[in-house]
Amino acid sequence: MYKPDSFDWKIIVLLNEDGRMPSAEIARKLGDVSARTVTNRINNLTEHGIIDIRAVVNPEKVGYGVMADVFIEVEPGRVREVAHHAAEFPQSSYVACATGESDVSISLRVRSIEELFDFVTEKLGKIPGVRRTQSYLLPLKIKDLDTWLPPDVFDGLKGNNS
Repeated sequence: MYKPDSFDWKIIVLLNEDGRMPSAEIARKLGDVSARTVTNRINNLTEHGIIDIRAVVNPEKVGYGVMADVFIEVEPGRVREVAHHAAEFPQSSYVACATGESDVSISLRVRSIEELFDFVTEKLGKIPGVRRTQSYLLPLKIKDLDTWLPPDVFDGLKGNNS
């Protein structure tokens, strides 16, 4: 298993800021390294599945400004089935099986509150095995997966490995 070193993490941090940053610019920002070395490192990171470089759609800019989390209670033995069914809907930006009071957790992106209501009642609520849904509007997003990095990355970059 490939384990990124501190140099890899420096590259990842820069790509996290701008996924289109050219290798030459990354090399310049890091200093004392060639663009070819940076390109080789990026290729290694993508080949080992450490990073993906892709377009991330900004939902608000394309009219999907309403965010909600929906928690679903499911009949016993049908959790995975319901989760996979929910994941097929394009409105679902995140679907996971859960433990506790809810069995499935879903994050949605829709255009309006009315669309949210219709989706939850007419689509999710009608999936075989769904017992109950509970929805929460999310008026403000602070952080999302597209900017997440492991907690110890920044400590290592600062030279503070405590």
